[in-house]
Amino acid sequence: MMAAGRAAELGAKVALVEKNQTLGNKLIITGGGRCNILHAEFDTHLLVEKYGKKGKSLFSAFSQLDAQATWDFFESRGLKLKIEAEHRAFPKSERAEDVRTTLMEYMAEHGVEILSNTQVLSIESDGSMITKIIHDGGLIVAKNYVVATGGKSHPETGSTGDGFLWMKKLGHTVIESDPALVPIAIKNRWVERTSGISLKNVRLTIVQGTTRHESAIGKMLFTHVGVSGPLVLNMSKRVGELLKNGEVTLSIDLFPKIDHAALDAMLLEQFEKGKNKLLKNNIGDVVQPRLAQELLIQAKIDPATPLYRLTRDDRKKFVQILKNVPLAVKGLLGTDKAVVTGGGVTLKEIEFKTMRSKLYNNLYLAGDMLDFDRPSGGFSLQICWTTGYIAGTNAATFEK
Repeated sequence: MMAAGRAAELGAKVALVEKNQTLGNKLIITGGGRCNILHAEFDTHLLVEKYGKKGKSLFSAFSQLDAQATWDFFESRGLKLKIEAEHRAFPKSERAEDVRTTLMEYMAEHGVEILSNTQVLSIESDGSMITKIIHDGGLIVAKNYVVATGGKSHPETGSTGDGFLWMKKLGHTVIESDPALVPIAIKNRWVERTSGISLKNVRLTIVQGTTRHESAIGKMLFTHVGVSGPLVLNMSKRVGELLKNGEVTLSIDLFPKIDHAALDAMLLEQFEKGKNKLLKNNIGDVVQPRLAQELLIQAKIDPATPLYRLTRDDRKKFVQILKNVPLAVKGLLGTDKAVVTGGGVTLKEIEFKTMRSKLYNNLYLAGDMLDFDRPSGGFSLQICWTTGYIAGTNAATFEK
């Protein structure tokens, strides 16, 4: 939608081919229906760092449409935005539908023709140029072509990886798609009883054998099958890689900013306030009661123990588990549960100043078609806005 609107704005005659009845089906479910529209980091160097080693390819792209320019693009079209924790930007209306409406109006204003319920069957070439698109209702011949079909996440929205198949047929190198931001299934049965509990500012560490791998602090959520939330999603790809080599454990430190001694002192002070209460009734100010009950059981401490009978050793055991809640990883949930998928056309085959394919002069690629590592927090959509804008700009102005 961004590429089509931009190309039409520059005077090109544009047709957008969509196999669904409606456009933007994946867009309207992002951010829980609120749409984390971009990551509001307006220092481009800091923004690029978030994309890891591959992010360096984005410097030339962001010089044309960075986070600030994206913000201005939407606000100038009447979609007011706001910034929440961790630089996450959302529409003030908290409606992803409003983002789609803004893009639909952008395209309509400039005369984009939308061919809905139209499935592309193949993209044909003569070896150096794309010659036509064959779809289930006929064919399209154009000067330039933009492919922005996304990855494989949420296939129910129509994002089934078709673009990767077309690119392989055309000779592009496609890195296999895998779930990149995906919830993690946990073996521990007690986790199911904590479903719905969210945690803030906890440290999550990936452990395999005696080696502690990636570690980070953030938000996470217990679900009926395991764990999710930004912290988990951003670490899921690494977990998936390690699972190929053997069993993986996650360790949660519920109090990462204080050590064992300080946490023990905090518990002792809390318990002194209610000596005659049961342990389970005097823990809510420290840990969410439902989670605390499960952790006490895991530490082999009776939650119904009166505080005056709680031994020093039991308190120490509780401190230990609060600083290291072990979760045995069962596996990653499937592509259908992924926020985004990894993989895509290798970046070496793309000219990032124009988003043009290095194999075909009149082919442009955008968004999740590209092999970037994208953390949770508006980063994937920022790539979509930026690369779509650039692809649309250059597809509209390049003459064969």
